[in-house]
Amino acid sequence: MFGVLKGHIMIKKLKYLFIAVTIMCLIGAFTYVIHISLQAGNVVRVTVTTTTSLYVTGLLDYLANEFRKQYPNVMIDFIAVGSGEALERAARGDACMVFVHAPSLERRYIDKGVITNHLIIAYNYFVIVGPEDDPAGIKYVSNVAEAFKRIYEAGEKGLALFVSRGDMSGTHVKELSIWNITGLNPQGRPWYRETGSGMGKTLVVANELRAYTLSDIGTYLMFKEEGRIPYLEILYMNDSMLINIYSIYIVKQCIGVERTYAEKFARFIYEHQDLIGRYGIDKYGQPLFYPAKEHEEKLYRIWSELSRE
Repeated sequence: MFGVLKGHIMIKKLKYLFIAVTIMCLIGAFTYVIHISLQAGNVVRVTVTTTTSLYVTGLLDYLANEFRKQYPNVMIDFIAVGSGEALERAARGDACMVFVHAPSLERRYIDKGVITNHLIIAYNYFVIVGPEDDPAGIKYVSNVAEAFKRIYEAGEKGLALFVSRGDMSGTHVKELSIWNITGLNPQGRPWYRETGSGMGKTLVVANELRAYTLSDIGTYLMFKEEGRIPYLEILYMNDSMLINIYSIYIVKQCIGVERTYAEKFARFIYEHQDLIGRYGIDKYGQPLFYPAKEHEEKLYRIWSELSRE
């Protein structure tokens, strides 16, 4: 009787051992195929949807080029759109990786099971820019909500214009949240214009109209240095409400070789945030983005608060 029982136990153990060995072999074979594929010169393409501010400043191309020094046959294909569109494309399966800065939108897609593997990689700040003569008088107000109230009042008097991205990007979502705090609705007012475009074009339009707009500081500094927005100045900044947190995610339904290298690219960026911190200093005198390392606990706490807006 005990001999039979021992035999059954031994068979079960062998069965589990066989399954474990099979899985390990499959993993090994998969890794080998990837390795041979790369050695043979076959290109692996990773599609990434990204917020425009990270792309237009050149930061993402810089990071991708550094990554390719380790993985020369991996091509990172960026699709630069607003955060809302970046997440929506991920939901449609059009990307394997996402770079965004809109915590409240990100939360929705996390809850839907679209994106996973959240990493905060950088932060900077939103700023209100506008004409040097500052017709709304926002330069010395105590908080960003008061600045928006003054712009609204000046707009109603015909003294000021405000240009919005109007594209459900991270910047646009932040702008809407500030208007919500003020209890004022600028939609439909003649002084409130929407471009439906990225940060670069919105800044150019605001410059042409001598209007106010909300911008991430990185894109503003780049366009200012290039002489493309000579009539816009930073009029309000350094408000805790204006912190701008950049996150990366892997799209849950992405599988195979593309996912493998999307995860490697995400890990590379996370582990080489010093590259982010150095980017822009030589040209602009200050970094366009600050690395999240050493501030992660605080940034995740702020991200969590913002995600509930």
